[in-house]
Amino acid sequence: MKKIIWIGSLSYFLIGLAHVVLGAVLPVLLDHYGKAYGLGGTLIFAQFAGFLGGVLLSPLINRSIGKRNGLLLAVGLLLAAEVLYSLLLPWGLLYVVAPIAGFGFGMIEAVIGTIVIAAVTSNAAVAMSRLEVLFGVGAMVMPLAASGLISLGYWRLAFLVIALFAAITFIFWWKSAFGEIDRVLDERVKPSAASKAQSKAKFAYRGKNRVMLVLFILFFFLYVGTEMSLANFLPAFLIRKLQMSEAGSALSVTCFWIAMSFARLFAGYVAEKVQYKVYLLFSCAAAAVLLMLLPLAGQVWSAFAVVALLGLAFSGVFSIALVFVSKMIVGAEEKTPSLMIASGGVGGAVLPLFTGWSMDHMEVNQSIWILALFSIGLFLIIAAVYRSHKQTSQVKEGVQTT
Repeated sequence: MKKIIWIGSLSYFLIGLAHVVLGAVLPVLLDHYGKAYGLGGTLIFAQFAGFLGGVLLSPLINRSIGKRNGLLLAVGLLLAAEVLYSLLLPWGLLYVVAPIAGFGFGMIEAVIGTIVIAAVTSNAAVAMSRLEVLFGVGAMVMPLAASGLISLGYWRLAFLVIALFAAITFIFWWKSAFGEIDRVLDERVKPSAASKAQSKAKFAYRGKNRVMLVLFILFFFLYVGTEMSLANFLPAFLIRKLQMSEAGSALSVTCFWIAMSFARLFAGYVAEKVQYKVYLLFSCAAAAVLLMLLPLAGQVWSAFAVVALLGLAFSGVFSIALVFVSKMIVGAEEKTPSLMIASGGVGGAVLPLFTGWSMDHMEVNQSIWILALFSIGLFLIIAAVYRSHKQTSQVKEGVQTT
């Protein structure tokens, strides 16, 4: 299991790089092609549409060819897409490359997340937060590398950095042996067995669990959409708001991911101590307040301070919420993570598209306020889940007392 988590962490590092590379080079990429921010949002939309496809199709592909071969396919597609990005093909062809890249890292995230949550019976939040640390490190390193490459005039090489790590990850999954877990990774599920598993999951989604499922689908939609909008458009926000340089503004994303990666070292332990629902409630409240403060930051130092605090607030939200809903809805542990990641993929596609539109048609502070409203929505959803979960616990305690 330790080896799976280690190579899974490498894979999460890879998808951390891939998630933010477009945002890190977006201003200079759009300048190279002579395009507006709205079209930049459209390109991000295309990539996350591919992400959604990778998440939704991963169970079918895994049943047909096995999880290991599915991961090899996903990593290979991501590698090819990043090489094609680096060639600076005509703008129209980028709308073909972007979904391929998104499909690759979407499938990687879905498969590994499902394996870890299903396999780790205790301290699952700690295990997932460890993976998320490496995701954050990747998302932190890429803008830093992009900033240096932009300064040198070689920004297109940022895509080849990802291709290199994709090749390394491919080799590890291809050549590594995991003992008893190899059977799980290479297993191909028969159609009859798959139908039984789907029926079991449908039964688990009845009654109050169905309400929880809908609430968390909306939660992941808003959260990933907000995080990706912030990560991809943060440099553009600061260029517009504070007239920063392209290279300097790219460092803001590094600041965001440094804070997020550091906090993720402790997020799982904290969530296990204070309960998942309490952790999520306070994290979402803090994020909403900070996004309301960001438009008021009139200096570079104050903007970076708010950005760092946002990284702390958002640090464990995704992994803790994923474990929380997976453990809450008993009997659908294999399907629920994919549904949540898929809904996050939809949010990651739609909301950056809307953010790009707002950057072209509204003031920059108004665009940031929209993200603040999304965070308020996250807080309200978790507050509703908290109340419902508390009432359910009280009913169960009453029944046991009787």
